[in-house]
Amino acid sequence: MSNIDNTAPEKRDVYACVTSQIVTAIENGVGTWRMPWHTSGQFAFSPINVASKKPYRGINTVCLWAAAQAKGYISGEWGTYQQWKERGAQVRRGEKATLVVFWKFANDSSESQSDSDTPASGSRLLFTKGYSVFNAAQVDGYKPKVDAEAPLPERIAHAEAFFGGIGADLRHGGNQAFYSPSGDFVQMPPFGAFRDAVSYYSVLGHECTHWTANAARCNRELGKRFGDNAYAAEELIAELGAAFTCAHLGLSTEPREDHAQYIQSWLRVLKADKRAIFTAASKAQQAADWMMQRAGASGPSLEVAA
Repeated sequence: MSNIDNTAPEKRDVYACVTSQIVTAIENGVGTWRMPWHTSGQFAFSPINVASKKPYRGINTVCLWAAAQAKGYISGEWGTYQQWKERGAQVRRGEKATLVVFWKFANDSSESQSDSDTPASGSRLLFTKGYSVFNAAQVDGYKPKVDAEAPLPERIAHAEAFFGGIGADLRHGGNQAFYSPSGDFVQMPPFGAFRDAVSYYSVLGHECTHWTANAARCNRELGKRFGDNAYAAEELIAELGAAFTCAHLGLSTEPREDHAQYIQSWLRVLKADKRAIFTAASKAQQAADWMMQRAGASGPSLEVAA
């Protein structure tokens, strides 16, 4: 066990460590515009905890997607050293853990995956706690879970029902996709303008995440938190929100060339503020959850995954 990289995460600056993981993943994808939240194949779903079988949420989803992408893991199952041991599996010597973060509450032992970088007024939030987790590909003695993929037509029908159920004023026409704050509507190019249906729903997820910023919905005001970087932060939230929503729907999210104009601004924000990615992931998860509830869909469990 001494040769396993399982450094006590509580002794680390979890904000700095997580931000460093995400920054590295973004920088590695600059040449192809592939960000750590772009998923495909088996990674079109949220990573899950091997013990609870519940999906990770928010910033933890991004961290685990990034690690899987960097290492080429073929499984979406993760667990702590002890959780794997309890299942008769052994983390191999020399394997490097990935950090995930939870928040401990005062006066009891409960934890939350909430990604907020500051506790809300009246919150019992006390401190952050990091956990070292390992992918199923890093252990011996365990057979990774294999999910039967739903037929593509069913997934697309599900996506159509989902976006139709959230109640956005959706308009089609032209060659640009955007959300109009003044008109409170989402504009999309015609369905046939996209190379495939998945690309259409991925872009729609991005614009609908912008749509949730309205005061009548998630009331997302970023000026006070991010100042001049509010626009870049909102674009990052929309990207993450689309990824979380598409993961819920089992759809891939692919790199887009127009990300090039945002990547450097995202890196500047994250490098200057180690808590920025936590805020962005929290706001994105809130937007995705709001849409899931509005669509009448059962979103991911709010229970702790680790």
